[in-house]
Amino acid sequence: MASNPTSRTPRVTIGVCGGVAAYKAAELVRTLQKINIDVHVVMTRAAQEFVRPLTFSSLTGHKVITSMWEGNAESPPTGLDDQDQIEHISEAQAADAVVIVPATAHVLAKMAHGLADDFLSTMLLATTAPVVVAPAMNVNMWNHPATRANIALLRERGVIIVEPDSGYLACGMTGSGRLANVEAIAQAVVAALAGIPQDLAGETILVTAGGTREAIDPVRFLGNRSSGKMGYAIAEAAKQRGAQVILVSAPTSLLPTAGCSFVPVTSAEEMHQAVMEQLPRATVVVGAAAVADFRMPSVALEKLRREGALHLDLEPTEDIMRSVVDAHRPGMIVIAFAAQMDADVSHARAKLIAKGADAIVLNDVSRPEIGFDSDRNAATFITSDAAIDIPEMTKREMADRILDQVLGLRKVIVGAP
Repeated sequence: MASNPTSRTPRVTIGVCGGVAAYKAAELVRTLQKINIDVHVVMTRAAQEFVRPLTFSSLTGHKVITSMWEGNAESPPTGLDDQDQIEHISEAQAADAVVIVPATAHVLAKMAHGLADDFLSTMLLATTAPVVVAPAMNVNMWNHPATRANIALLRERGVIIVEPDSGYLACGMTGSGRLANVEAIAQAVVAALAGIPQDLAGETILVTAGGTREAIDPVRFLGNRSSGKMGYAIAEAAKQRGAQVILVSAPTSLLPTAGCSFVPVTSAEEMHQAVMEQLPRATVVVGAAAVADFRMPSVALEKLRREGALHLDLEPTEDIMRSVVDAHRPGMIVIAFAAQMDADVSHARAKLIAKGADAIVLNDVSRPEIGFDSDRNAATFITSDAAIDIPEMTKREMADRILDQVLGLRKVIVGAP
């Protein structure tokens, strides 16, 4: 993760709430400190039942705020900080971003309804800094209509939600509610500090990436030169812009973006199966993978010996994007990719029509300086009635340009101005 480019060290206040995942806030402190962020901590009363304030004061080197009215017999509580300023106001104004980890159902409800009965909730009402919340709770609490309504309301107000992961929970149940990966939370904080818009919040984007491998025998396969960089860049950009991301990837040398649901596959058949299994969750599908067009009808059980010429009879693989279109729900956006040895828009548009996708991204892979194996790319974003040139740029930059077009398609679907 890159450090914040500004010359002044950014200040982030972490609000720690009362949940089993409170101990992970200490890991978040360290993660943010490694990228030159000055971290301060505010704890609720319940949080102190799980982690002691001394842990955070030792890590941050700052006083941990635990109450509106801290004091003792010798120094009665005043609600003022060391500079005689109203502390919950000065803390709110000093923060460049606020992150709540773990955000409990109770604190989410207080935030949604503007309650202010302790230091953290009062500070949240007083801050104008971006607010990131990382919920963690029992699966039934997370799925309760009240919690869902509170999350929707907070999102409408611009609060950045780092959705919880699914898995085995502390209560013994399995499902959504486990605190998101700390690295994913840190990325959301960095995005908030950088002012990256969360314009994909509420979308679940399924991305395919990499080049599939079709086995010939136990040691050989048919493959292609795809590095997976374009698909991984799209996954990273979508995650940073607030989307939930499912990355279905053929073998690559890349590491998936933290916080993505990662599904590794090898063959076209495996990718087809994985995509169709994940499809019910998706609102947008981006097929950036280089899927092999052909495979062996049957794979040799032993390594084939070199005994003269070898002739392979191949059969076509599944058309994954066609299957996606056939099974897509109303409102789902489907973006295909076309790797061509030219920039023939008419041919790519014919492919778009044949697949039934909403748009297709045309890559001219005949140019050695872009496309396969390169960190740079150029493309044409093609719909049924438009062809938008995307000039040469980094694949990460292109990922944002493609997602901008996805947002444009979404506005058309929902009738937004």
